[in-house]
Amino acid sequence: MTYNDSFIRACRKQDIDRLPVWYMRQAGRYDPDYQKIKEKYSLLEICQQPELAAEVTLMPVRKLGVDAAILYSDIMNPVASIGIDFDIVKNIGPVIDNPIRTAADVERLRPINVERDLSHVLETIRILDRELDVPLITFAGAPFTIASYLIEGRPSKSYIRTKTMMYSEPELWHSLMRKLGDMVATYLRKHVENGGKAFQLFDSWVGALSPADFRTYVLPTIRYIFDELRDLDVPKIYFPGVSSGELLPELNGLPVDVIGLDWRVSINEGRRRLGGNYAVQGNLDPYVLTGPSELIHQHAKRIIDEGLQEPGYIFNLGHGLFPEASIDKLKELTDYVHEYSAQVLQQRTTSK
Repeated sequence: MTYNDSFIRACRKQDIDRLPVWYMRQAGRYDPDYQKIKEKYSLLEICQQPELAAEVTLMPVRKLGVDAAILYSDIMNPVASIGIDFDIVKNIGPVIDNPIRTAADVERLRPINVERDLSHVLETIRILDRELDVPLITFAGAPFTIASYLIEGRPSKSYIRTKTMMYSEPELWHSLMRKLGDMVATYLRKHVENGGKAFQLFDSWVGALSPADFRTYVLPTIRYIFDELRDLDVPKIYFPGVSSGELLPELNGLPVDVIGLDWRVSINEGRRRLGGNYAVQGNLDPYVLTGPSELIHQHAKRIIDEGLQEPGYIFNLGHGLFPEASIDKLKELTDYVHEYSAQVLQQRTTSK
């Protein structure tokens, strides 16, 4: 079995023969075979069965030909270990039975015990480490995004309770963030120890904050997590979610390898705001996939041309796949990125 390390090489700004491709939520509801599995099991039930979770993780690698696998899991999984009861409710998302609202609520959160409470996740990673011929990316939800669910009790558009705690009880807020930071750092370290080849920290909703608030209330904990994991010799990715372009200059100095970009900022502008210090990943608007092939290729070509201007670029979407996406269009897009980028890179080599 030949191991495809193009994703790892791109994360480290090394030479590649073609652009690596993977998609956020690439193991998901757009796949008819996955839909059949979901008729029998919930997301959390799949996660609790390592062989099944591994199979779901492998499906897009086999079907799409992507250059990395992303662990089938959910950002809420580790919070059960610290004392939070939750469910993933269809058409809503995470719903918390015991939201965090007071100092006593924060105080009762216990340290995470990955081996005791999340052994099924570690076993899934070990299975995939044996079976994959591409790198396995594992992931965790970042503290702000997790906190927004824990405080609001469910997904929110205004984050009013979250921001109220931030602004009115900053000491309580920072205490919660530190506990979540410890949870995330411990969880991700166990992933790598059991076979994860890279990890991504998803901060899906942090774009709801201004740069000043991000700098004050969130960035110290993000820096703490990556400082704690600095010794791990795997690519580290931070994705600050949607509408986060204004936050990019704040990220300079983070000890990470890759920053994920959403579609609201171009690859060139994202690199400029990041000072050219990081590899970048992104950033096709996932809903471009609703258009005809010619349009998809046109958008992809523009992004690829910008991505290839400097070393260190991974093709991805600017956010996760949506359920109505076409698996055929995804396969076509993957092939196009591979073929077009290989052609451009080969031309460069020949002209040297």
